[in-house]
Amino acid sequence: MSNKLPIALSNRHIHLSQEDLNILFGHGYQLTKTKDLSQPGQYASEERVDIIGPKGALKGVRVLGPIRSRTQVEISISDAFKLGVKPVVRNSGDVEGSPGAKIVGPNGEIELKEGVIVAARHIHMHTSDGERYGVKDGDIVKVKTEGIRAVIFENVLVRVGDTHALEMHVDIEEGNAAGAKNGDLVELIK
Repeated sequence: MSNKLPIALSNRHIHLSQEDLNILFGHGYQLTKTKDLSQPGQYASEERVDIIGPKGALKGVRVLGPIRSRTQVEISISDAFKLGVKPVVRNSGDVEGSPGAKIVGPNGEIELKEGVIVAARHIHMHTSDGERYGVKDGDIVKVKTEGIRAVIFENVLVRVGDTHALEMHVDIEEGNAAGAKNGDLVELIK
């Protein structure tokens, strides 16, 4: 049985609550889908915002849909340094006590008190994949890449659910350091 799965590199992006979307783009605004992402129901939108920190800004950060219950900015460690915020590695949705930033859209701006994170590396997998790989939701595993810059990623969170598609997510910096590109196969090591 193969322990291989595809990897995807994630660039900086933001997830918005409806309340914040209304402030940034106008009351009742709806995101404009440009393309579907690998996870079912997730998509890249046309909309972009600027993220402003104490020391710098990230211009034209893409908004991903659908709307979330809380606004969350996902950046790399280098992005955190550019903004002037302390980089905190977190699982998606775990924003309590994380840094904030100013978010500027075409219609307004918000002062996000918390919600700027470096997303922890993780694997999405369908329930049937979890059974096949012998892992369950919340497990922590290792993943090995291949090639001249092969690495072993430790502390990889497994997310198992009926709406997930099989794929490992790392941020763009981690993927580049490992010489990986979207769609490359990596090996799950328990």
